[in-house]
Amino acid sequence: MDFTSEWIRQAEKYVQQELGADASGHDWQHIERVRKWAVKIAERENADVFVCELAALLHDVADVKLNPSKEGGLRKVSGWLEANRVDIAIGQHVMEIISTMSYNGGQNPPMRTLEGKVVQDADRLDALGAIGIARTFAYSGWKGRLIHHPDQAETAIAHFYDKLLRLKDLMNTSYAKELAESRHAFMEAYLEQFYREWDPNVS
Repeated sequence: MDFTSEWIRQAEKYVQQELGADASGHDWQHIERVRKWAVKIAERENADVFVCELAALLHDVADVKLNPSKEGGLRKVSGWLEANRVDIAIGQHVMEIISTMSYNGGQNPPMRTLEGKVVQDADRLDALGAIGIARTFAYSGWKGRLIHHPDQAETAIAHFYDKLLRLKDLMNTSYAKELAESRHAFMEAYLEQFYREWDPNVS
């Protein structure tokens, strides 16, 4: 029996149950995009495709934004890995990736493994470009934040400067760095247009 295919199939079902109704921008479609890009980057960078795919599928189940605590979210993932009898070494690798891949204000140490770098890049790519912009406004609405206010630090537009515009220079793999360039440029162009529409005195 091909256990890897079964683990992927079970992970798909589990994540759809956990995140299928999410409205914060961390829904199943986000997971599916991250999973596809993780596989594609892994193939280009000669990483373990299965580990990257499994970690990509499970990564947001543990997201602290969607759980009472980071520890609680990680317990959900580790419990799933144990219940599905995923090989211990694979499970430990997946847990390491998931527990250290978040942005965290750019303060987390570099990912230790190539697979971790791949999954982190795939997740960060989905925070850039047209989809990244859409997810930013979805998340801000979910949190009850304003679109923009010149005197407030926690708005959708402020998030571009707090995180999104920094991601291009934080990509790990050469392929993700290439992909990030056009997405970053699109966001810069979007902000220029946003400010022109926001204030008629902006040239």
